[in-house]
Amino acid sequence: MSAVRRVQVLVVGAGQAGLAAGYYLRRAGLDFALLDASPAPGGAWQHYWDSLRLFSPAAYASLPGRPMPAQAGQAYPDAGHVARYLAEYEKRYELPVHRPVQVQTVGDAGDGGLLVRTDDGSWHARALISATGTWSRPFVPAVLGRDVFAGRQLHTHGYRRAEDFAGQRVVVVGGGNSGAQIAADLTSHASEVRWVTRRPARFLPDEIDGRALFEIATRRVQDGGPRISDLGDIVATGAVRAARDAGRLTAHPMFDHLTAAGPAWADGTVWPADAVIWCTGFRPALAPLAALGLRGHDGRIPTDGTRARADHRVHLLGYGDWTGPASATLIGVGRTARTAVAEIAATLRTVD
Repeated sequence: MSAVRRVQVLVVGAGQAGLAAGYYLRRAGLDFALLDASPAPGGAWQHYWDSLRLFSPAAYASLPGRPMPAQAGQAYPDAGHVARYLAEYEKRYELPVHRPVQVQTVGDAGDGGLLVRTDDGSWHARALISATGTWSRPFVPAVLGRDVFAGRQLHTHGYRRAEDFAGQRVVVVGGGNSGAQIAADLTSHASEVRWVTRRPARFLPDEIDGRALFEIATRRVQDGGPRISDLGDIVATGAVRAARDAGRLTAHPMFDHLTAAGPAWADGTVWPADAVIWCTGFRPALAPLAALGLRGHDGRIPTDGTRARADHRVHLLGYGDWTGPASATLIGVGRTARTAVAEIAATLRTVD
């Protein structure tokens, strides 16, 4: 049996949140390692659909220390450009990423540290940053008739390109950014697209992009300004605006259930469909932490900032506003990562 490897801090996940943490851990002079389940660098960005574009120009979508270079011919970079940037970032700062490594359990080591078991041996750490994101846990609601629909069903997680649905009738479910973007994308190839949402679609003002969203999140922290959700749910990217303004992107009320032929509404209307794409979000990938018993009654791990209330050795980074304002964004995660690493460094110094 291989020996247990020991570090001061272990980061689980090497997407944008994990890399931002690694940057500040390196600057703090701590002994650390990152474990990544993916065989290649780039985080979830290497898996997104082909037409996806950032909400911001490259300069406003950067991790700490290294501005993202502009993408030739693109005002707003695509997902592949971001994945390449993350790979270069990891290399530039010589971050100690081990991959592919699947973390199985995180438990108490009995000596004040944590014992992390993986499919490639075990690690001992005095602190742990969970930065696993949500991509590996797509969520599909329990809609009546999902098991009888005769067409194809997939989640945002599995969508790649509109050409795969050429000539088809497609239902897109979800009133967020992914639903709007994928529905807009499909209008160029599918024969018909029906976009359905549980509540009326709320577009942010057209002038708002990622830069403005980050500024709003910052003001929210500083002086309790408006929340982004108060203004709307959907960033009107160029493709979304074009489809909306051309009348090709109109939200319809959510259907009642699925039949073999397609979605059906309470009034008996059935819309025959070849495919349903569920743009219904993701859940945090936190299964390895289960043995620590950190979850609250609502299923979420309560935190003070990024630190788990029930175990101060554990920090959660990049899962959304509950682990730091805008921490699920490229530009926003750096600020939260810096604070988390500062707290970890101060705790380790105190213990020493």
